[in-house]
Amino acid sequence: MSENNREITLRFLAEPADVNFGGKVHGGAVMKWIDLAAYACGAQWSGKYCITAYAGGIRFVKPIRVGNMIEVVAKILYTGKTSMHIGIEVNAGDPKYSKKELKTHCLVIMVAADDDGHPSDVPEWKPETPKDIKLRESAITLMEMRKEIYKEMTAFIE
Repeated sequence: MSENNREITLRFLAEPADVNFGGKVHGGAVMKWIDLAAYACGAQWSGKYCITAYAGGIRFVKPIRVGNMIEVVAKILYTGKTSMHIGIEVNAGDPKYSKKELKTHCLVIMVAADDDGHPSDVPEWKPETPKDIKLRESAITLMEMRKEIYKEMTAFIE
């Protein structure tokens, strides 16, 4: 699989329909953009339909204003047998200028599906640079932490 298929950037303007009661872009709109970018990245990498299995660690750093140019960057950080851990950054700024600021970031796990909706194997991504190796290691650490959190959360669902 080509390294070029590992990352995707969606760009668009924040619209008035995206505004919340406080006059900024609604968090739900941002979460939708995150899901769209994660799907596009996962589908591009795997060549298959993908299903969101997890979205977590969503950190809203700064508000986004209506009219801002939005850039949602999605990048494969780790691949399992059927899953892809995708790091997401949402950057935004005045469209008249090239400078964008980090507004939101998170991790999304997408699972590739076959035509019957069953999990399907994905190509393995192998990091080569020190930065990519660190990103992969962080994704693995977060995976282990999620398992522990899930064990604790089962007390709330039983």
